[in-house]
Amino acid sequence: MLSDEVTKILNRQINLEQYSANLYMQMSAWCDFKGLEGCAAFLSRHAEDETAHMRRLFNYVAETGSLPIMGQVKAPPTDFESVIDVFRQTYAHEQLITKSINGLVQATFDAGDFSTFHFLQWYVAEQHEEEHLFKTVLDKIELTDVTGPGLFLFDKEIGGLGFKKGD
Repeated sequence: MLSDEVTKILNRQINLEQYSANLYMQMSAWCDFKGLEGCAAFLSRHAEDETAHMRRLFNYVAETGSLPIMGQVKAPPTDFESVIDVFRQTYAHEQLITKSINGLVQATFDAGDFSTFHFLQWYVAEQHEEEHLFKTVLDKIELTDVTGPGLFLFDKEIGGLGFKKGD
């Protein structure tokens, strides 16, 4: 059984992961609305990944005999200045998630909850991959003339990024 404090912070992370899924789905919808099908597909896949991250935490909390709690999740923004703005926000959001995961890892270590500490190592590695991927996307878009043909080519390129082996 998890301590009350570890349960509380894991439940907070569950809800943050759900917010991430909602944010990326909303960004995907905005990109689709703007005719950026590749960006929309990329972000939609990442929304699914975030939902899987939430479920993994949810199941872990339940398996330990604690109660996972789905709290109220605030609505994500619905409008963005540009596709560059979308990817700047995704990168900043991934940095926020990394900070949160690092805080969880530290808290479980400090609490002597080494089972949860070990469980969270998957998230540490995943966040490294996520930050690298979103930084790569941001670097690509900032190198691109995101109007006309440049935006078209960027959109096509991004549509193929982010697939893991076996996808």
